[in-house]
Amino acid sequence: MVELQSSPTELTTAATDLALALGCAGAVWRLGPGRPGDAWRRRLWKAVFALVGLASLLGAVVHGVMLPAALVAALWHPLYLGLGLAVALILVGALLDARGQVLARRGLWPALGAGLAAYGVTQMLDGAFVVFLIYQGLATAAALALYTGLAVRGRLPGAATVTVALALNLVAAAVQASDLSLRLIWPFDHNGLFHLLLLPALGLLYAGIAQGQSQPPPG
Repeated sequence: MVELQSSPTELTTAATDLALALGCAGAVWRLGPGRPGDAWRRRLWKAVFALVGLASLLGAVVHGVMLPAALVAALWHPLYLGLGLAVALILVGALLDARGQVLARRGLWPALGAGLAAYGVTQMLDGAFVVFLIYQGLATAAALALYTGLAVRGRLPGAATVTVALALNLVAAAVQASDLSLRLIWPFDHNGLFHLLLLPALGLLYAGIAQGQSQPPPG
């Protein structure tokens, strides 16, 4: 029989994680065929949402269900790895839209390597999440700069929406790094509040990427 966590904040964190997983599954399903030359971009962003969705589903289990300590420790590994690779692919997606497919393909493996390195260092430091937050902040800020340039120049439909999504993602990361807690009908700690901010951020990210399918990336 499944036994839920007794902590109310762990349960709200698990519930928001599950909402993120469902939202990401919907984004993967709804990212349509787009233009004939847009297949690589579509696969790239589907991979982003799939990785975030998988990490969120694992997070819902870890935060919401009573499990043996060894199993919890094991589940953190694919969770951290999935998030690290998703952040790397977001940066590659920004390179694709801003600089073209040739440069994006060249940057794919270095970016994935950076994601693996962030995961590895996090594990070497006994799960120190601050390492991932620094990595996420730097990569997201770089992607934000690229999409801000696209939005200012009006070169890509949806670029402004993606810019807002990435900015909100940075705000969410700052909340997660804090010790903030609030009662919004139910009690939320910093992890649950992070998820509440991430939900609209991912929704805006999906909307912006879907809008950008109406125009092929440069190069």
